Amino acid sequence: MGVEPENTLRSFVAAQDAGLDLIELDLHLSKDGALVVMHDAEVDRTTDGTGPIAEKTLEELRGLDAGRGERVPVFEEVLDTVRSPVQAEIKDVAAARALAKVMHERDLVGRVEVSSFHDEAVAEIARLVPGVRTALIAEHYGTDVVERAVAVAAPTLCLDIRRITLEIVEHAREADLRIIGWVVNTHDHLRLVRALQLDGATTDFPEIKRAARFTA
Repeated sequence: MGVEPENTLRSFVAAQDAGLDLIELDLHLSKDGALVVMHDAEVDRTTDGTGPIAEKTLEELRGLDAGRGERVPVFEEVLDTVRSPVQAEIKDVAAARALAKVMHERDLVGRVEVSSFHDEAVAEIARLVPGVRTALIAEHYGTDVVERAVAVAAPTLCLDIRRITLEIVEHAREADLRIIGWVVNTHDHLRLVRALQLDGATTDFPEIKRAARFTA
């Protein structure tokens, strides 16, 4: 989030208040198995702590400052704070299994879409949570990304806007896939989203909603 500390409750409330369609967040597992909301695998960049998330307990993580006095949130806390639909990015199969448990407990199939760079994580959450909406994310990719999405039954591709081409878009449309571009923070990228007729985009700046419909 470009206007508030990223992956904090403060940022998610700001995105919701800006009227964005969907809130994207990133999930990692703490040492004791909690679903922690943070982008990086280490806490160094976004908190006043150091080291991998996986080597810290939830209590240790909650003691860190994630910016402007914000705590590192857990997934359930975000769900209780905002009403918006959520896209939860998972980093591995272990996170998929932990997320599946929460989704079953809280009946989240209609509210939470699950995304990942990792094909096996997408396949695992789809296996564990029948009917869940999934998305395959790709940064370095060619037209073969379409076959990858089809193989794990992901109806949506989230593609790095800097590398997307008309050929890839046309191939994805032939497979009846939705396409979301990320990260769209400039007017040039916004024009590309429109020119390629993408289904949406992810942005760090909620104010861009004035020009198009985005997630944050």
